[in-house]
Amino acid sequence: MVFNNNREFDALGIGEVMLRLSPTGKERISYCETFEKMAGGSELNVVSGISMLGLRTGIITKLPKNEIGKFIKHKIRFAGTSDDYILYDDTENKRLGIYYYESGAYPRLPIVSYDRKFSSFTTFKEEELPEKIYTSAKIFHTSGITLALSHEILREVTEVVKKFHDAGAKISFDVNYRATLWSEEEARSSINKLLPFIDILFISEETLRRMFGMTGTLKEIHREFGENHKNLSVIASTSRTVISPTKHNFTSLAYDCKEKRYFEEAAYENIDVVDRIGSGDAYVAGALYGLLKYKDIESAVRYGNAMAALKDTIMGDMLVSDIGEVDRIIKSHNSCGPKSEMIR
Repeated sequence: MVFNNNREFDALGIGEVMLRLSPTGKERISYCETFEKMAGGSELNVVSGISMLGLRTGIITKLPKNEIGKFIKHKIRFAGTSDDYILYDDTENKRLGIYYYESGAYPRLPIVSYDRKFSSFTTFKEEELPEKIYTSAKIFHTSGITLALSHEILREVTEVVKKFHDAGAKISFDVNYRATLWSEEEARSSINKLLPFIDILFISEETLRRMFGMTGTLKEIHREFGENHKNLSVIASTSRTVISPTKHNFTSLAYDCKEKRYFEEAAYENIDVVDRIGSGDAYVAGALYGLLKYKDIESAVRYGNAMAALKDTIMGDMLVSDIGEVDRIIKSHNSCGPKSEMIR
């Protein structure tokens, strides 16, 4: 892919950042008396993952102007992600969205409960952003989770996407469908309107088949979808096999729509899952890093798969790693010889 290199940020994202509250260990939400607090949000997970690998990123979001908003800002800064375009809500009704996460242990499944209605981010308006922002990024990223928050946010964020597109940024979009936020019909209608502006599309095989009615093998679906939407440059779909809540296999398939070629690699098998939340976002971060740094789908798949597998082993939504660790994991994954059991 060809990017506009005369830009301040390698990637910018827009989305809600939430407070995550989790029981310690394997305790139940309904029984525990102590929660651990963390920061999380799909787009933040993506741009923070890219910045951890050494590229410059930023997040566009809106936080309550209070102590909990400060906590989120500090977590954003910890990842090396710019807070230049964080907006602050100082109204009487300011609040941060919350979600509760209970990890699973076979046969008990993980549970997520949301308390995010009327959060400060849902008051975001495109007019709050300075015009200079639209020429500042090589890649602009958002997701279906953000579009689904409200009709007002859908309208405002769609306008932001169009402005970044018109200013020459590559648009990255993760469909990230959530049935609890909107119906398949609503999602399909809204995403179809946005598709002409998208360059890099992350979409699951299930969504392609159910929401868009595609048939055939996944490779055939990628090719047909790319032919139907000529603006697309890359389509990527992940594949996760859940053996138990703490044991997964993970891989992906990417399709270069312009060169009409695919790339996939052997799955990361028997991943010791500590916390799977954010691993899909870590995949997107790795894939975008590969495209930005090496400009090919092979690198996108290798870095995406490694980042997702690595995130599964780390507590919290955000990846805490660096390029050295990710490169070691990729090298080990592709090695046939003896592997080190410890770094020392």
